Amino acid sequence: VQLQASGGGLVQAGGSLRLSCAAFGRTFSIDHMGWFRQAPGKEREFVAAIRWSAGNTYYADSMKGRFTISRDNAKNMVWLQMNSLNPDDTAVYYCAAAAFYRGTYSYSGKYDFWGQGTQVTVSS
Repeated sequence: VQLQASGGGLVQAGGSLRLSCAAFGRTFSIDHMGWFRQAPGKEREFVAAIRWSAGNTYYADSMKGRFTISRDNAKNMVWLQMNSLNPDDTAVYYCAAAAFYRGTYSYSGKYDFWGQGTQVTVSS
């Protein structure tokens, strides 16, 4: 499975962005997909996840109510709608896919495939 993330950019605080992740290859093998982010000098952080077939969604507590993950299986696409952005949301955002559920959606080590990342910068 290959993943390609896009949609990042520069936005003012309070603004919105929609990130996209296109999946290619053996997408039938995906169990769930997630978004993570990594700010300079910080560890990679879980943002949200979605089960590929059922569509169940999971969020980091700090993202609930501001971010929405969605997917379209027919188009092999996952999106992350981000609203009410603030400078603390500045990071490189990565999409990831897991072939199996391994007990958690929020640990990056449980994902098998990663996209290249897209930069999100929120100015104050």
